[in-house]
Amino acid sequence: MLENALHYSRTLLKRTLSPGDIVIDATVGNGNNTVLLATLVGETGIVYGFDLQEQAIKTTKEKLLLTGLTSQVKFFQQGHETLSSALPKDTLLAGAIFNLSFLPKGDKTIITTGETTLMAANEILPRLRMGGLLLFIVYHGHKGGIVERDKVLSFVQTLSQDDFAVLRYDFLNQKNNPPFLIAIEKIRKPNE
Repeated sequence: MLENALHYSRTLLKRTLSPGDIVIDATVGNGNNTVLLATLVGETGIVYGFDLQEQAIKTTKEKLLLTGLTSQVKFFQQGHETLSSALPKDTLLAGAIFNLSFLPKGDKTIITTGETTLMAANEILPRLRMGGLLLFIVYHGHKGGIVERDKVLSFVQTLSQDDFAVLRYDFLNQKNNPPFLIAIEKIRKPNE
């Protein structure tokens, strides 16, 4: 069976991440990706989780507590565009994931934007290790979603094919703007 964008993003993370890795959940939301990341990096890894909304972080902390995965997650109640101020300077990342839209069951007026998403992406890409992944799950059926989708698509199309492999994964025959996945894999070190 073909996986939807969200499930395929998790398949890619499971194939890529190992215990001890350092990763980013750029949009903590309801915590499902954070729990998966914490599981994959194990007790020796670190997950940096970002979200503007206090409720998102609270919900996620509760899920982590129930699964015994609290020690490896560091939360920041701030936008993902500020991640450079939160991460140690020379942090090498194995992966990062974004759910682009709004907090489900939360304030739908607080959304991710193309500007802040690309600011964060420009901080993450140079920090990715070889084979590391930057994943965007693009939900674009809400107000502001199409603008962000177009900015992200324009950006990823400019990435050098010598340095990054960029995949768009989506269903072509579904209605109502189904989410799709953009996966960026780092394939070459700078100056190589």
